Amino acid sequence: MILEKTQIIKVSKNADTAEDIEKLKFASDVIKRGGLCVFPTETVYGLGADALNEKAVKSIYEAKGRPQNNPLIIHLSDVCQIEKYCYTKGVTGLDKLTNLMPAPLTVILKAKENVPKATTGGLDTVAFRIPQNACARKLIELSETPIAAPSANLSGKPSPTCVKDVIEDMYSRADVIIDGGDCEIGIESTIITLCEEPPVLLRPGKISYEKLCELLSDVHVSHAVLDSLKPGEKILSPGMAYKHYAPDKPVVLLRGKTDKKIKYVNEKALCEKIAVICYESDRDKIKCKDTLCAGNKDDNEAYAAKIFSLLRQTNTLNIDKVYAFLPKDTSGISLAIYNRLMRASAFNVIDL
Repeated sequence: MILEKTQIIKVSKNADTAEDIEKLKFASDVIKRGGLCVFPTETVYGLGADALNEKAVKSIYEAKGRPQNNPLIIHLSDVCQIEKYCYTKGVTGLDKLTNLMPAPLTVILKAKENVPKATTGGLDTVAFRIPQNACARKLIELSETPIAAPSANLSGKPSPTCVKDVIEDMYSRADVIIDGGDCEIGIESTIITLCEEPPVLLRPGKISYEKLCELLSDVHVSHAVLDSLKPGEKILSPGMAYKHYAPDKPVVLLRGKTDKKIKYVNEKALCEKIAVICYESDRDKIKCKDTLCAGNKDDNEAYAAKIFSLLRQTNTLNIDKVYAFLPKDTSGISLAIYNRLMRASAFNVIDL
């Protein structure tokens, strides 16, 4: 930290008042001086530093307790900045993806020499995105530099989607925390690499696999989306670690017909102190005091928006284990829910 004490500043949703701009100028000055600033995005809160300042970037890893081979995403305020930090000439499909931006979408390209290896996790590629969140873009613009930012949580823990969760993990670790309200989407951005042919989806998110195929025709899904990395395999993007997004207590995932999942947790509730993450329609049938609702089973966007806050909520309960109901398939945003829960549980799945 470069400040003696973490400063918490609140800005409006659009970050467009004179007071908002003054507060963001203060935060951007911290970024310029090599400090750490937590800021809201439409996905989750990010822990940001000057992406071109190697010392500042290393302080992100230290604050989070994050392995330094886990690459960071650089956040830009406008598509015109991409070619400053990435090789873009002749990259097939890039224009179709940038037409979506700003968006909850991260693209990996070959990195230019001005991007430090500390930012790329030692890789010759760099991941970039342009957030939809107005506060995030204004902070980047005022900082006059790309901002490297992973999620603003201690490494391996559920990502924060509200300022309360950020303060819990990052107070006294970051210089500034910007309170911009709750994040709308609630899970991190989709990550796709254009450094392979065909392009490869490395982390699913709000921009779905189906949408990417519609834009790019042929997209492969990395085996690491729903499986663990192979021995010796490099981490090519954030979110690929074996265990990630995990609460304090072990998570067990249940896959299968709903009635079987309900019967299973009801039997476990007789002899174990458990919490259950399920859909609203199943809640009244579950005989467990700590039942957490992920929304309507026909609205998995709501499930995605709540998943990290629900996992964090289990830390406040007197339980020994968390059971979570998986969606019935992996289409659309359900693939992202699968991905996050698989890593939160360290791939502990029971098929019923």
